[in-house]
Amino acid sequence: MRWSRFFAPTLKETPSEAEVPSHRLLLRAAFIRQLGSGIYSFLPLARRTLRKIETIIRCEMDAIGAQEFVLPALHPAEPWRESGRWDAMGDEMFRLQDRTGRDMCLGMTHEEIFTTNARDEIRSYRQLPQIWYQIQLKFRDEPRPKSGLLRVRHFHMKDSYSFDLDAEGLDRSYRLHEQAYRRIFDRCGLRYLVVEADSGAMGGSVSHEFMVRTDAGEDHVVTCACGYASNLDRAVSALEAQEDEAVDLPPRRVHTPGRKTIQEVSDFLGVPRSRQIKSLVYMVEDTPWLLLLRGDHQLNDLKLSRAAGTGDLRMARSEEIRELFGAGAGSLGPVGADFVKVVADRGLEGRTNLVCGANQDDYHLLHVTPGRDFQASYQDLRLVEQGDPCSDCGQPVQVEKTLEIGHIFKLGYKYSESMGARVLDRQGKERPWIMGSYGIGLERIMAAAVELYHDKYGIVWPRALAPFQAVITVVRVDDRKQFAAAREIYRTLWDRGIDCLLDDRDVRPGFKFKDAELIGVPIRITVGRALRQGRVEIFSRQDHSKREVPLGDAVKTVLEMLQEYPV
Repeated sequence: MRWSRFFAPTLKETPSEAEVPSHRLLLRAAFIRQLGSGIYSFLPLARRTLRKIETIIRCEMDAIGAQEFVLPALHPAEPWRESGRWDAMGDEMFRLQDRTGRDMCLGMTHEEIFTTNARDEIRSYRQLPQIWYQIQLKFRDEPRPKSGLLRVRHFHMKDSYSFDLDAEGLDRSYRLHEQAYRRIFDRCGLRYLVVEADSGAMGGSVSHEFMVRTDAGEDHVVTCACGYASNLDRAVSALEAQEDEAVDLPPRRVHTPGRKTIQEVSDFLGVPRSRQIKSLVYMVEDTPWLLLLRGDHQLNDLKLSRAAGTGDLRMARSEEIRELFGAGAGSLGPVGADFVKVVADRGLEGRTNLVCGANQDDYHLLHVTPGRDFQASYQDLRLVEQGDPCSDCGQPVQVEKTLEIGHIFKLGYKYSESMGARVLDRQGKERPWIMGSYGIGLERIMAAAVELYHDKYGIVWPRALAPFQAVITVVRVDDRKQFAAAREIYRTLWDRGIDCLLDDRDVRPGFKFKDAELIGVPIRITVGRALRQGRVEIFSRQDHSKREVPLGDAVKTVLEMLQEYPV
């Protein structure tokens, strides 16, 4: 490919809307252009990189016996209603009607559609196991698109689904996918970690996320040097022992005028936040729950959702709180609150002589002891924080920002049972099969690579993802000898299977060099003045090293440098 004919409209200036490195550089380097909020066009450079990602994914999925499908992006509502997710998905699902008024949607994911195909065709255990996958556009009505490709409204995803007769089979399919994902991300040259995760709207009991550490990410993971790693939503940690007063005194009411927050009460009474009880009121399917945490801890909403067994929950409104307790939110407590369900975080278990609201405006109680002064059921409700002791080894944990690039789920029987999918087992009895679901975001891989590997000059692609592996730059295109030598190097590299670009543009050499560095071509061969001595310059984008070699050794040197280049 000659650069003079290749469409790559690079930008000198960073567009004002770009927020994170991958957004800035993918715009400047002519990989993407924005069409609308969260909607991007992929230009030829991006398509080349995405196609290389697809090739890696297909190779590794085929290697575990997966079979490729392409299913519709436009779905009738019926399968989603069968699974119960037509309403559960909420406003993020694009919904529409066809000309007959039939409810339709754009697929956010394809569990229902794959299950429908399998239900209609698979009758016997002899047809199991099956692993099916596709690489398909997905649509999500993202309420706040941002950060370029990191939060968008349409995106390419590899999603696969396993169908097994029993849990042992699902374990095998799950392990196959985990191993395949590791090989995919290794081949893409990404540094990643695998963490325990929440299954969210997909359902199921076990899931893991593949995450890349980056400040551009919106997820948080908890890690420890011992190897513990978990999404913040699921993370647990140990607690440092707290020394409470040994005195055995009954609760005593004290006046705390205008003090409503934990910090205000702490300053007024001289009691540390760790010795206070934080009281929160939530409505769980319209039933009030009083949630209790240590004053210096934060509630983890997903842990609460799991404890409640439903996602139908919300914070109680101020008028509901006052009607229940006779006081405002800043003066609540569990003593005498036997008219609501009381659920306490485990950080309060075994504590004594604590401070909480008195259920009367401007009053608090001293010397409150859980188990003596009030009863509660105990659950893990707390959000893990930086520096907490690791639950496995006791060392301080780290909370880091990350970007999700892949997610695997054990769905269990959620879809086979709700959608009536059954097979005959070895005894001739009907039973539902068990499923897994496994996703990879292609644009996320591309963006993650840019977040990980860039410098002040532009993108530094891993070799496997670079749209071109080498560029041959002609310093003077009107010099016949330079152009002929460059064209011969280009043809020879192309014959050797190297994606390369011949930069034959009639512009200044510095402009060409900057463009090549911006788009991240791993190797640049410059054919210029040194050709008079029969030599060319070879430049490595990764470490900015330069070598001047005889023209006859150019191809050999490029091949060697590409072999040494980071994957």
